[in-house]
Amino acid sequence: MWDIIIYILNQIDNFMYFPVLIVVMASAGLYFTIKTRGVQVRLFIESIRLLLEPSNDDNSVSSLQAMLVSTASRVGTGNIIGVSTAICLGGPGACFWMWIMCIIGASSAFVESTLAQVFKRKDSDGTFYGGPAYYIEEGLHKHKLAILFCIFLIATYAVGFNLLCSYNLQSTFMEYSFYNASTTPIIIGALIAILTGYCLLGGGKRIVKVTSTVVPLMGVSYVIIALIVILFNYITLNISCLYAFSLNLSIL
Repeated sequence: MWDIIIYILNQIDNFMYFPVLIVVMASAGLYFTIKTRGVQVRLFIESIRLLLEPSNDDNSVSSLQAMLVSTASRVGTGNIIGVSTAICLGGPGACFWMWIMCIIGASSAFVESTLAQVFKRKDSDGTFYGGPAYYIEEGLHKHKLAILFCIFLIATYAVGFNLLCSYNLQSTFMEYSFYNASTTPIIIGALIAILTGYCLLGGGKRIVKVTSTVVPLMGVSYVIIALIVILFNYITLNISCLYAFSLNLSIL
């Protein structure tokens, strides 16, 4: 029974990834790039200037903080696990196509963020809220479609996405001697739940504060670890070449 379910889900997953997801993302990215006259390239310097611009209101979220919150939701499963999987399956050439999709897709991200600003709403306490569901409802005038989007979004993040992220996190400890399949995932899951609850119960301000601290550390650590791995591989390759060369000389 489970084999049949897994088989069906794999077939749906394969179809949604290719050709549906690739075609939709590439088509939408190219369309928005043309309509915005290459906004991701044309206003790149301006975007850097806005990120470095300090906020005049202590109660508001600065451009840099907003970018860090956005980065926190992107870096992880897709950028680390997904990239490594793509390189393993497609080779180094996969990097080139990921760069192309990144440049093209930046216009889609710009349009999404702009629509969220245009159709955002103001709460009674002065805070703003919004997102895709609101501009689907207000911009497209599709109330039922907005509800359907919310249902799928809640199901994705409450079940699929968070489960995948937490599983990937705990699976990184499998190679260590202290890992126990029956207890370690529970302990790690409990710690993640406590940290998540701490952020959520503090509201948007606490989420911004935590991500503003964690994301820079995460990004710097990621780059340093990647450079260390590249360096070790380079050294190991040179040592292997020298050993092979000396072995050939000894044979001669």
